[in-house]
Amino acid sequence: MKLILKYLKKYKLLFLIDAISVFGFALVELGIPTLISRMIDQGVNTKDTSFLWSNWALMSIISIVGVCGTVILGYCSTRISTNVTRDIRNDVFEHAMTFSSAEMDKFGVSSMITRTNNDAYQIMLFLNVILRMALMTPVMMIVSIMLIVRISLPLSYIVLLTIPFILIGVFAVAKVSEPISENQQNSIDRINKILREHITGIRVIRSFNKEKNEEERFAKENRYYQRESSKLFKLMSCTEPTFFLLMNIAVMTVYFVSCSMLSAQTISIGDLIAFVEYIFHVMMSVLLFCMVFMMYPRANVSAKRIQAVLDTNSSIIEKENAYVCDLIESLTFDHVSFSYPDGEEAVLSDISFTCKKGEKIAVIGSTGSGKSSLVKLMTRLYDATKGQVLINGKDIKEYQLNSLRNQIGYVAQKAHLFKGSIKENISFGKPDATMDEIEEAAKIAQAKEFIEVRDHQYEDEISEDGTNVSGGQKQRLSIARAIIMDPSLYIYDDSFSALDFKTDATLREALKPKVKDAIFFVVAQRISTIMDADMILVLNDGKLVGKGTHKELMNTCKIYQEIALSQLSRKELMLDE
Repeated sequence: MKLILKYLKKYKLLFLIDAISVFGFALVELGIPTLISRMIDQGVNTKDTSFLWSNWALMSIISIVGVCGTVILGYCSTRISTNVTRDIRNDVFEHAMTFSSAEMDKFGVSSMITRTNNDAYQIMLFLNVILRMALMTPVMMIVSIMLIVRISLPLSYIVLLTIPFILIGVFAVAKVSEPISENQQNSIDRINKILREHITGIRVIRSFNKEKNEEERFAKENRYYQRESSKLFKLMSCTEPTFFLLMNIAVMTVYFVSCSMLSAQTISIGDLIAFVEYIFHVMMSVLLFCMVFMMYPRANVSAKRIQAVLDTNSSIIEKENAYVCDLIESLTFDHVSFSYPDGEEAVLSDISFTCKKGEKIAVIGSTGSGKSSLVKLMTRLYDATKGQVLINGKDIKEYQLNSLRNQIGYVAQKAHLFKGSIKENISFGKPDATMDEIEEAAKIAQAKEFIEVRDHQYEDEISEDGTNVSGGQKQRLSIARAIIMDPSLYIYDDSFSALDFKTDATLREALKPKVKDAIFFVVAQRISTIMDADMILVLNDGKLVGKGTHKELMNTCKIYQEIALSQLSRKELMLDE
């Protein structure tokens, strides 16, 4: 498995110590039967007390060495396996952070969680067994076979004839278990997906009285996982009794054949006892090998799933000699068309416009007209399929991603807060922000009033996904988070939708002096939010059907007129005119 070998290279010293400690363990397990054989044949039979005591002392030393070897083996294998798992999780997470929205959509949130947690855990279990047993197994098996052949060649045939039957069974079990393991891991993905949907959508589920439906959906997938797991465990549970049956048959046959050999004095009692001990070690080595081999299919499935993430490169590529974006003074869409990677039809078609520093640009249109898709191209979450997005006259692809996004204050359509204090959430884009800057941003976003009535004010904890604040409060905190960055391009993707009209108007008025030297790009549903914009873009089915000021569009764009008529009163329309 290339993935495991790649990470093992980081721990060469620990791996070397682990390999050396294997020999310490083997010394005990194989040395003691040899000493017992000598003590019986040369000490007990001859009543040589001094020989017995000297061998007892040697046995004690070997036991101490073996215990030390076992402890070191356990320490090294545990240390390596846990460190490798940590490294894998860190690399998967770090690599996933480079993904564009297209790659995240491809894998899905639930699958990424399973790959980072459960799949990495399966590799840890497998690696721990490998380091404890896989290195020890060949040493024990080879040395034990050499010793039983040395003691009695005829008896060794019995053992050697048993091993192929065990190996054939193991290969068959591994072949059958791999697809079951794959089904099991995929089922965990689906269970996580259902669980995540249930937790995040609990209010909707309860409001529609769909608890039973969700329980049945979860139970159905859980039963499938149980059936696949049951198949796997039944398959594994059959191997151990079969193994012991074969081992007992081999031992009984050895005892049967050795009776005549003892009578003919071609083997001693001590050698026979040692031979049976070595049979046990040979068989146990084979069993340990079988355990490792049977764990391999599941670990291999997990490794492939993790490797698939690590081998996937972001579709958003940063050029080697990319420019640093110090300030955004102009933004241009030059005949831009865009379709999602998994979509057939274009969601944006031939969009062209230019906006400059100090201008307020608004986008309006019906649901599904492509407003949010337009914004995603500005932040380079996706790249245009056709045409160019230009920043300061240069293609957006020419800039370093970090420097570009540092100049963009983006408030997403769905406000998202992180678990932590209000202070930490507001300063998310500027960790070194002073308390004065945080308070100023909160004041502009109209969040200061509700923050200061909370028990711990700015140190008050926000729960996971902001469930302990209202929708409007989440939006205002998200807006404050963008303001504190002091960017040169503000993008508000329908970020005022949860605000009442009074708060909306007050917030927009407070924003004006803050954004006067920047490009202010607003996606909105309300005409009242964008009437003062320098340019309004009207989208319909992914096409730019209108462009101009509010008054211009009222005279030239039928779709804009329809939106205005549906939202504004006759008095407001007259005032506009």
